[in-house]
Amino acid sequence: MTEIIAILNQKGGAGKTTLSTNIARSLQLDECEVLLVDSDPQGSARDWNAAGDGALVPVIGLDRSTLAKDIQSVKGGKDFIIIDGAPQIAELAVAAIKCSDLILIPVQPSPYDVWACDDLVDVIKARQEVTDGKPLAAFIISRAIKNTNLSKEVGEALEGYGLPVFKTFTSQKIIYAKSAATGSTVLDFKNGNNSAEKEIISIKNEILEFLK
Repeated sequence: MTEIIAILNQKGGAGKTTLSTNIARSLQLDECEVLLVDSDPQGSARDWNAAGDGALVPVIGLDRSTLAKDIQSVKGGKDFIIIDGAPQIAELAVAAIKCSDLILIPVQPSPYDVWACDDLVDVIKARQEVTDGKPLAAFIISRAIKNTNLSKEVGEALEGYGLPVFKTFTSQKIIYAKSAATGSTVLDFKNGNNSAEKEIISIKNEILEFLK
């Protein structure tokens, strides 16, 4: 069975592509068959793939409102499909929600990012009401700033939406940008003390537990 995970947030700059590429690579390193679907017309995940000469996770672009139907034709033999969501395009977000088993909503530790989740959460909950609670959905804090209380406060604010908040998160680290620039991931930068790698592995493990 193919598990489909969509990383969605209609606000730009939330860290969707960073999470999508790194989570996909982490699952691939667990010897899973993984496909990354770029549903953003801007093509950030496709640009990432091109920067690395397509050496890591296979990436395809499906950036039309027919996403939910189109994705069925590429599921064969895949353990996981990760959808890198598009910002500010309601019909693509709806299509991704329609075909996914899990929605992850990355939120930066900022009140503006918390407020921006309203519409997306409404669409997810409307879908859950007519499909017996599917898809599963959760927030994940992205680009947390260490040694501040802001991430904790944002986590508490997000609980007001009635969706769970992942215990794991990504923090503000230059290695995420450096690895992306070369079409790679933090999991491929072996510098002996890669705390970002530990973050991604912890997120992957929480995803697998959540899907159970």
